[in-house]
Amino acid sequence: MFNLDGRKALITGAGQGMGLGIAKALKDAGAEVYINDLYKDRAEFAANKVGATAISGDITDANIRESFLEITKGVDILINNAGVPVEMPTSLNQADMLQENDYQRQLDLNFNSIRGLCMLFLPTMKNQKHGRIMIVTSESHRLGFSMGLSHYAAAKSAALGYMRQLAAEVGHYGVTINALSLGSMNNFEGHERAAQTTIVGRAGTPEDVGAASLYLCSDEASWITGQTIPLNGGACTA
Repeated sequence: MFNLDGRKALITGAGQGMGLGIAKALKDAGAEVYINDLYKDRAEFAANKVGATAISGDITDANIRESFLEITKGVDILINNAGVPVEMPTSLNQADMLQENDYQRQLDLNFNSIRGLCMLFLPTMKNQKHGRIMIVTSESHRLGFSMGLSHYAAAKSAALGYMRQLAAEVGHYGVTINALSLGSMNNFEGHERAAQTTIVGRAGTPEDVGAASLYLCSDEASWITGQTIPLNGGACTA
């Protein structure tokens, strides 16, 4: 089960953390993996670590996105993991303290770039009657936190609405589109609080995200699409 031999995957923002965990899980399952990161040295380090191919570049740039298609010649699996812009305002900023360009940066990274990548890689997936697209989001899209995340949550919510509608349009081509909604992960400041706020008593890890992503990208998950799946250790149950 969960064999990805012969599949090709592109993962954005995978030079470290959760994205790197996804890359490792997919590579271990047999996929040919392309790791994107904004920074060239980080992309190359991560790619060497897991035996993948590095593709550096800013995915908010349409020309950069198009170069990904030229390099990969199309992929079977697209994982939209990049999500925190450079110079993101601190968690102390409240909504009325944010500037217009703060919101625009979030929309460009967490919605517009996802839409752009989907439009580039969907034709190949539709033609081959198979594809897996995944969005990595956070529980901020449905839970309120006093951490100044209004711009981030708004952009993530836009991407999830897009995901559900797009899934309905392309499902009959054998293409599934889902999202993983992450809770407290061990790469964020204050993750120690997860011991008190999660049922399982710990923060999430790259391995947790990699395992869930591997399932959603596999043939075994062909009947799951248009879903936002919480991965939060039981911090919020539904």
